[in-house]
Amino acid sequence: MDEALQFASRAYGEVFVLLLVARGMDIISTWVATPGLVLEGNPIAKMLGWRWGIPLNLAFCFGFAFWPFPAIVIGTTSVLVAARNFQSAWLMRSMGEAAYRDWHLQRVQETSITLYLLCLFGQTALTAAVGAAVIRFSDSRSDDYGILLAIGWGIVGYAVTVAFYTVLGVWRLRRAALRRQRLTERALGDPVSPLKPGKLVNLCGPDKAEVP
Repeated sequence: MDEALQFASRAYGEVFVLLLVARGMDIISTWVATPGLVLEGNPIAKMLGWRWGIPLNLAFCFGFAFWPFPAIVIGTTSVLVAARNFQSAWLMRSMGEAAYRDWHLQRVQETSITLYLLCLFGQTALTAAVGAAVIRFSDSRSDDYGILLAIGWGIVGYAVTVAFYTVLGVWRLRRAALRRQRLTERALGDPVSPLKPGKLVNLCGPDKAEVP
């Protein structure tokens, strides 16, 4: 698991296919949910768009297929992210990206930030606990030890990814709200009422990663 694989070998081909399927599922689930990338939670992926994102992911698969351990970690994380995307993709697609964004925005505005973050960290901490259990109870004497270890770290990586991009999204929402408040104060010449504490006030759309 720690040694680089030879290019075009059978093992390299198997790892490459694993990565290709895992990253492909992530891309397909994103396309089903938000074809215009309006709800994409990763700012880098959103900036790259489909034109650059797909070929870069392909090159990514070619490169990491040399290294089985990180490839399995990435593949596990990607599959779990894709599964999470598919969970709400039908709703996003049927409502439309803008309509879903506005609907989700309303729900977020009505939610206490403490409750929102508590639920987020409850979800991600429990998921990470499963990955940690896989890591902890993997038998180092087993032939599959490296694979199980990589899967465990992939689950932990998924939990960290969800927590990171969701918190990033919340921070962006609150920053946008504060920016709009300052602009309104300048335009009217009178101070407006401050943001209600404990609420997620947002004037830009929520990202895919913010959806539990």
